[in-house]
Amino acid sequence: MNGFYSIAIDGPSGAGKSTQAKRLAAAFNFIYVDTGAIYRTLGLACYRAGIDRRDVNAVMTLLPTLDIGIEYNEAGEQCMLLNGENVSREIRLPEISLCASDVSAHQQVRSFLLEMQRKFARMYNVIMDGRDIGTVVLPDADLKIFLTASAEARAQRRMLELKQKGSEVSFDEVLKDINYRDDQDTHRAAAPLRKAEDAVEVDTSDIGFEETFERLCEIVIDKLSVRREDLP
Repeated sequence: MNGFYSIAIDGPSGAGKSTQAKRLAAAFNFIYVDTGAIYRTLGLACYRAGIDRRDVNAVMTLLPTLDIGIEYNEAGEQCMLLNGENVSREIRLPEISLCASDVSAHQQVRSFLLEMQRKFARMYNVIMDGRDIGTVVLPDADLKIFLTASAEARAQRRMLELKQKGSEVSFDEVLKDINYRDDQDTHRAAAPLRKAEDAVEVDTSDIGFEETFERLCEIVIDKLSVRREDLP
């Protein structure tokens, strides 16, 4: 134990991991680390460079030339930087989601970026979300949560989110992307998506955002024996 708490939240694409993790981090005064955004940033770099993101040699040749950074704005929101450019909005586009899924399937890529993620857990109380946080990145996390929902529920939520950001997409298009990512994430050789044996599973298919949040708060308080007001 290094004196800091770490919470790992894993689950499939569109399960609400990032949204809930951000709110939990604010409620308990933790640092929020969206690890998926790191892979999205690399996916965007591959997309812009026009390289085959399924070609591990091409991706690994590009990776050391990139400056991928994380900053937090005044609202405490994580911002992703690519060679000094804030690309937080661009990495959320559907086509970049597919790129992120492809590049994250390479073991060499995951190993290269692993230390960036673990460093935060050594320095702060952190909540990290992704696909392999509880199984690979932070296997000794103090609390592991597996947040999931049906593909249809996740597609509906993601479609509304994208439309709010000005991207006009159809339900069928988003559902197709969700199913593609599920298949890629669960069948890849490198750190496939799976529930850690000691993770608490929360299925949000039939419950709303507020109920999900309250349930997660109860889990944090119960498992870590902390109260929100006890944390600095």
